[in-house]
Amino acid sequence: MNAKDGAKAIAALNRIMELELAGVVRYTHYALMVYGYNRIPIVSWLKGNATESLDHARRAGELVTLLGGHPSLKIGALLETERHDIGDILRESLDHEQNALDAYYALLKISEGKSVLLEEYARDMIVQEELHLDEVNKMLRPPGALKPFSS
Repeated sequence: MNAKDGAKAIAALNRIMELELAGVVRYTHYALMVYGYNRIPIVSWLKGNATESLDHARRAGELVTLLGGHPSLKIGALLETERHDIGDILRESLDHEQNALDAYYALLKISEGKSVLLEEYARDMIVQEELHLDEVNKMLRPPGALKPFSS
């Protein structure tokens, strides 16, 4: 990977790190705001997503330093909608996961044919993010519905 592509990869990884750190804050906040009969399993799922987002941020940061870059201290956008209905939380989560997926695809585009390490990392994370999107999508469907909430 040449210096120009390396710089692009570092920028993309820092963007990923910022998005994933925003996910930590977002999912932690959501977990605090869930009320109702289904609180316990939903809070557990949200806390798990927060932990996973932190792991993803760490992985991206490690790759930044592997490439000789400096990990970002920034955090991605955090918008407080003041809507805390489970459906609203899940729709916001869907948007967040889509943004993360887009960031991993951007890294894949930068690294394709230039770094097997970054390519494989991006592909692995794309699989994980697409599975997250599917999970949230299924949670947003009414019981018994087969048609996706969004595509």
